[in-house]
Amino acid sequence: MRPTRVFVGLGSNLGNRRATVLAAWRELQELFFGAPELSPIYESEPQYDREQPRFLNAVAAGRTRLGPFELLDELLAIERRLGRQRDQERPKGPRSIDLDLLLYRDWLVCHPRLVLPHPGITERLFVLQPLIDLDPELTDPQCGRVYARYLSETGEKGIYPING
Repeated sequence: MRPTRVFVGLGSNLGNRRATVLAAWRELQELFFGAPELSPIYESEPQYDREQPRFLNAVAAGRTRLGPFELLDELLAIERRLGRQRDQERPKGPRSIDLDLLLYRDWLVCHPRLVLPHPGITERLFVLQPLIDLDPELTDPQCGRVYARYLSETGEKGIYPING
């Protein structure tokens, strides 16, 4: 398989959030050709379960030869190595690390294990902004619309760039 461009969302709201996000990014380097790009890191309010700490979020972009399900399995393995225990968490609750496969080239996938593009990209400013930071011309493979055009429609506020 030839290298495919992918985008992965990174988020953390437990422990040393910045160190965990950067550790996940370093592990992603093993899955990609060359160093993946990393967007600026943003702090955001929790979206669903408000009774938890703020998140740090970023998006990584790179090229991989792994298929989408292989890549998903590797992302879950990275989460486990960085201390995430999905079976012991409440849904949408606090987590040490969350890695989401957002886009895999322009593929559309609807499978019980994986939906691409990742649902909610266009409604979550904490995903949309770092994605656009990496590629302002990136288009939604479902409709061909440039993702940047969704910014004014999110209705979400409360993300803040983290310096350094």
